[in-house]
Amino acid sequence: MPTSAPPSNRFERRRAETRRALVRAARQILAETGDTGASIQAIAERADVGFGSFYNHFQSKTELFEAAVVDALEEFGQNFDKRLAGIDDPAELVATGFRLSARMADSHPELMQVLRRRGLGHIHSDNGLARRALRDVEVGMASGRFTPVDPTVALSALGGTLLSLVELRFARPELDGDEAAVDLAEMVLRMLGVPPDDAHEVARRPLPDPA
Repeated sequence: MPTSAPPSNRFERRRAETRRALVRAARQILAETGDTGASIQAIAERADVGFGSFYNHFQSKTELFEAAVVDALEEFGQNFDKRLAGIDDPAELVATGFRLSARMADSHPELMQVLRRRGLGHIHSDNGLARRALRDVEVGMASGRFTPVDPTVALSALGGTLLSLVELRFARPELDGDEAAVDLAEMVLRMLGVPPDDAHEVARRPLPDPA
């Protein structure tokens, strides 16, 4: 008979919730100002936890803000997993990711502000969106859909372009975000080696329904 892990006790659940509250508070601060100079007392008050609780979970503010960025990027990646399930074409995965990112500036502004302010340092991280994007790039190259190059170089180009699109959405809200994302997706596909006519068609395929 298989053994299952014992259910979390009340202390463990409360401890996990305190950590989540601190991470949420740090994410809000990053989204609002990008300023990591807030005092631990201010962070604890925003999280509605005791000052001493902070050091039960993090050794420093730097560690907390890093956890907040990783948390945001993982949420971003999971959101994409749900929306992109069922798409097998690596080119369509890349194009759809760009187009959905433009829309998330409106639907998930806090999340996208964190990406805007701190995403550059995580383009090559082992989690969140970077891990998923690298996987799709490698599949595209292995299948011949994309031109073979160093996958990490391709990831740098994709990540930098995506961050530029996010910045554009916040800096120029009067622009048509969907149209800009489609044009940029087409340009990225051509950069990856997809033929022009094919890139034009793929970048304009209907977006998947919300999960």
